[in-house]
Amino acid sequence: MDNIIFKCIVGSQAYGTSIEGSDIDIKGIYIQSPEDVLQNGYREQVTVNKDECYYEIKRFIELCCTGNPTMLELLYTPDDCILFKDPIFDKLIEDRDKFLSKSCKHSFGGYAFAQIQKAEGLNKKMNWEKSRTERKTVLDFCYIYNDKKQSIPFKQWLKEKDYVQELCGLTSLPHFRYMYNVYYDHVKDTARTNPRDALKEDFTFKGIVQDVENSNDISLSEVPEWYRNMSEGLLYFNKDEYSVHCREYREYKDWLDKRNTQRYVDVNNHNQQIDGKNLLHCYRLIETGIEIAKDKTVNVRRPNAKFLIGIRKGEYNLKDLLSEASKKLELLNESFKQSDLPDTVDRGYFLSKLVKIRKEYYKSKNN
Repeated sequence: MDNIIFKCIVGSQAYGTSIEGSDIDIKGIYIQSPEDVLQNGYREQVTVNKDECYYEIKRFIELCCTGNPTMLELLYTPDDCILFKDPIFDKLIEDRDKFLSKSCKHSFGGYAFAQIQKAEGLNKKMNWEKSRTERKTVLDFCYIYNDKKQSIPFKQWLKEKDYVQELCGLTSLPHFRYMYNVYYDHVKDTARTNPRDALKEDFTFKGIVQDVENSNDISLSEVPEWYRNMSEGLLYFNKDEYSVHCREYREYKDWLDKRNTQRYVDVNNHNQQIDGKNLLHCYRLIETGIEIAKDKTVNVRRPNAKFLIGIRKGEYNLKDLLSEASKKLELLNESFKQSDLPDTVDRGYFLSKLVKIRKEYYKSKNN
């Protein structure tokens, strides 16, 4: 990619919280050329892949002015994580403290609160109970209203009756959505259990489904008029719930393919149903925010990295740490109340600086 002025390793490698198998994430800043803007339009961000992303300098400055944690961290990147730095980027680094304001309370605190919610998200796919991660069939969503005036699962009914679904036949009931009369082919059932007693018949039922593993709907059968008073009961197919199951199962399979395997292993190992990685980031964000309010700097490399890694691995009681995180958020708010940081960033100052940086950079490229 052309016109990159800064490129660095971010995330756990920069924080000092990486473990075996951790990704190497890269972010950077570029200055889009006037020619490219005129030909292709302004591009505020270029994503190379899920691990590498670059921001146009104007967009970068805008995000820094809002106190965006990820962007501010780039200005304080540890030296051993810097892959490339054009001297022009130093003009922003020398003013990096001017990006720090009381608005960081909302950005760092807001991100931290979001991590709390994600950490305790018991509906995360990695925490789903087994029944939600297994592929079910149409038959699992069918119920019978039997002659005892009971509604029972269709599979249970089959077992109690010693029936097979392939010998069942369904006919629709007008004005009753997903409700059907269910019949059973006792003639063929006799042949199934005692072939010598089999009788010839003039109808064939299609079963509840023709392909148990792959069918997405029930099958209707032709039932002779003389057989219609021999209904075994009423069958209800909960098609809406089946559709929800199919969607969730597809999402789960897609998640399995794309999941962060190490993260999944971590949660499975400590079995606390709390995502330690989210909680790690929660503590990191709160502590960094407090340091901004008190010390007016961003400490990217965390001094308590070992403790944070322990949180991720579930070496502590994560439920207790979640409760403690809420108290730390209150401390964050109090720290900014007492801080003498400006309320907001002087955007005008940085817009003027942006113009100067662009001019100087374009001039150096043309020489």
